[in-house]
Parts: sequence; structure tokens; C-alpha cells
Amino acid sequence: MLEKSLDYYLADKPDADLGGKLIAEACQSLKYNRDEYLAQIGNETIISKLVETASLWQSPDYELRKLALAANPKETGFPREVLAAGLDACFEEWTQEKFFSLLNQEVGDPTRLQSYGSLSGHSLAMVHGPKLIAQLAPGNLPVPIFQSIAFGLLLRSAQFVKCATGKSLLPRLFGHSLHYVDPGLASSLEIAEWKGGNEKLESELYNEADCILAIGNDSTLESVRKRLPLNKKFIGYGNRISFGYVEQLANEVMGTQTIISRAADDVIAWNQQGCLSPQVIYIEELGSLKPDQFAEMLAEELASRNKTIPRGELSIKETADITSIRRFYKIRAANSIGAMLWESKDSTDWTVVQEDEKQFQTSPLNRFIFIKPIENPAELMHILEPYRDNISTIGIAASEAKLREYAQAFGQWGAPRICPLGKMQRPPLAWRHDGRPPLGDLINWTDLEIN
Repeated sequence: MLEKSLDYYLADKPDADLGGKLIAEACQSLKYNRDEYLAQIGNETIISKLVETASLWQSPDYELRKLALAANPKETGFPREVLAAGLDACFEEWTQEKFFSLLNQEVGDPTRLQSYGSLSGHSLAMVHGPKLIAQLAPGNLPVPIFQSIAFGLLLRSAQFVKCATGKSLLPRLFGHSLHYVDPGLASSLEIAEWKGGNEKLESELYNEADCILAIGNDSTLESVRKRLPLNKKFIGYGNRISFGYVEQLANEVMGTQTIISRAADDVIAWNQQGCLSPQVIYIEELGSLKPDQFAEMLAEELASRNKTIPRGELSIKETADITSIRRFYKIRAANSIGAMLWESKDSTDWTVVQEDEKQFQTSPLNRFIFIKPIENPAELMHILEPYRDNISTIGIAASEAKLREYAQAFGQWGAPRICPLGKMQRPPLAWRHDGRPPLGDLINWTDLEIN
């Protein structure tokens, strides 16, 4: 029964002969199915089905979840324990209350997705999403595409999800769970995989779609943008960086071990992949918790966590990158040149570097974190000015009063998301990715002037 159910999408058929005509026909079928079912149902129905799907994925006994966790990490990108924690964090956000809060945030009155709603004393308004969205899924994390699919369904948009070669397993399993819960919803969704840059397939997809949504590196987004017809809406999310910040009195308010534990949460979540993960954690140098103490304690915590949530194996290139950077800092540490290093024994499982140099340092990720001193937010904003337009998330450990004070400064500087340390890779359902509205970029408004 289960095997039969896993033969629904193009990506389920690895031997399928994909061609431009097949892609065009699939898109046309999606739009037809969208008009026949998805466009006809109400908000409550769609949200209830999404919540039901999320509930299934949170159950340890759910067959598709078990398939995902049992899969080769080369297919999912993560070992079992890391993937399980990430799926739980994602789907626990999918509640009826939070979906309706998202709609209220984005369109004011959710009924505007179905009919005209009052906008002012003399006009009404209705909102609608694209008939067909082409989703170019990221190859590293599954959560963004899960959410994008859910958001597209909320907008009654058919969706064609294009995955990178060998990266369709998790989107496919999620799609099959939708098919189980409501075949009508799944009939407006297609999932396929091919190597990016296939102009024959992608030109057909782009021509059929009303909107193209892509998550990836900046060069990929630029390549896609150049190939799109001028009349197509393009929404792209590219490279971003994130960092943590520990206020000088945070340990007295929160407790040192709590801060260390929260920092480890952010480093371990999704193995530091994705733009929300910290690459550097800055420690205010005038506090009682010194950067070298913080680094040493974080190293101990990462070593402990690795026993229960192992990082897993890396590619040869990823291992070489970590080894190379470790070697550089070992030399600096041996010569007492403002750096110290803690590392996992006989492996690259985790690395902590404490460095006196305050400039932002790009991490090779996979649980490799830099700890640096800083005087205050003003100094940090000055240092990071060249990166300002590329900041994603700042995770802060501080008292509530200081969190608000620092958030005011960082927000006026231009940071799009500020959260407590420990929550960097767990954004709320309605968060504004890169400061942009999750649904607002997709929708169009129709105004009806009645007087």
C-alpha cells in the first residue's frame, strides 16, 4: 500500500524521460486542477489539512517520517537525529491559530482570499495568488520548501517544485503526506528533479508559471533572473549571514549554562546549514563571562551534544575545508597570536575558535563556530557595515530590557530579524524572510470602488 502511494510525482519516477512537452503539459494540468478544486475551497479547509499533515509528521510512528529518518543522509543531507529535531521544530509551528495569524498579518481579513472585503468606506478589496508558482527548492534545507508549498496552498496557487538532482526525497515525502490527507490539494502540486541549467525544461516551466520563487546562492538566482521573460514575477532569497551576541550581564540574569546551552542549540540545529545559523558569536568583553571562557564551555557542550545528536559524515570537500581552517588557527594558537582552538578528537565533528580579531569571519559550517570579543552594538555595527545588506538573523542573549534596547539599534541599522539566542534556526511560521512579507510578495490586490 505504501509503495503504491509513493508513485505520484515526476520525481517518484527516476527513469522518466523528462522533456519540454511533458513539463508544459504537467503545468497545464496543475492549473486545471487548481481551478477545479483548490480555488473552490475555503481557508478553514486548507488550514485544517495543513495542520493534519503537520500532526502526522510529528508522530514517531508515521510511516513517511520513518522513511525520511531511515534514509541515507546523502539523500536528506542530515543524520537521523539532526533531521528529527529539525522536522519537529518546523511542524510544531503549524497550528490553526498560527496559520490564521499569518493570513491576518498578510492580508488583514482572510476572507479577502475568497471574496471582496471592506478596505475603506468607499472601496472593497480582494487578494489572489499566482495561478502557478514555479518553486526552485534549495538543496540544503527542507523546511523552506515545506513552508513555501503550504503558503502557496493558502493562496490557492498550483505549484511546480523543481529540486536539485538527488535532493527530492524530503519534498516528495511531504507531498505524499498531502496526497494522503487530501488528494485534491496534492493534485495542484508537482515535484520533479533535474540538474539546474537545463534550458529546455526550465524555459517551459518559466513560460507556464506566473511567478518563480527561488532559494539558493546569489549566482544561481542571478542566472535564473536573466533567463525569465520580462512579464514574470521573480522572488529570490540568496546568500545571507547570521551571528549571535551575548550582552555583558546576560550570564548574571540568565545563568551561564543556559546561555551556553542556547548557543549550542543554534550551532547544532540543521548542522549550521542555512542563512539563519550563527557563524560567529560576539561576547561583550567588559562582562564577567570572557570570550575564552565562553568558547571553552561551548566546546564542552558541543562535545556532549555530539554523543546524542551526532553531526554525521561530511563530503571530502567539507572535511578538507574544516581541516584547512583548523590548521591555520592551530598555528596562530601555537604562536600566541590572539587565537585559541578547541576541536573534536580524531574527527571534524565540531570546532570552536576564539579569536581576538573582531572582523566577521565566514565559517565552513557543520558545527564550526567563531567566538569574538566586542565592546558594544555600536562597535559591532561599525565593523559589520560592509555586511549590513546581507544580514539575516541576530540571536541575542540578554535581559528583556537589554534585548529590546539592542533590538532597537540593530533594527534601525537594518537587521531584518532579531531573536533570543537559541531560537535562530526556529523562526515562527509568520516570520518575514529577509524582512519581506511571506505572502505579500506573492499576492496581487484587486480594488473595487463602490462610490
